[in-house]
Amino acid sequence: QVQLVESGGGLVQPGGSLRLSCAASGSIKIIYVMGWYRQAPGKERELVASITPGGSANYADSVKGRFTISRDNAKKLVYLQMNSLKPEDSAVYFCNTVPSQGLSWGQGTQVTVSS
Repeated sequence: QVQLVESGGGLVQPGGSLRLSCAASGSIKIIYVMGWYRQAPGKERELVASITPGGSANYADSVKGRFTISRDNAKKLVYLQMNSLKPEDSAVYFCNTVPSQGLSWGQGTQVTVSS
């Protein structure tokens, strides 16, 4: 069974940076498109970035130009480099496939952007 474990979140001031990591254990297929999602209190989970196995990336308009998604297929890792963070980026961040392949959601990693 595949497990997804996110890490790298924390408290950062506006304008700061964080790098999130997602580690997949188990026999996850590298053919999956992987994505980073986020969910703020009282809001629905939204997809912010996705990346194909070949490295082609797409971003939500709200993070375009500030966030960069990458992946290491051999190590089964997915990263999200977040720069120029804004208070509205505060949320719990999750990784998973795009679209859903039925993998369980991890615990996520909390990102808080505040002065």
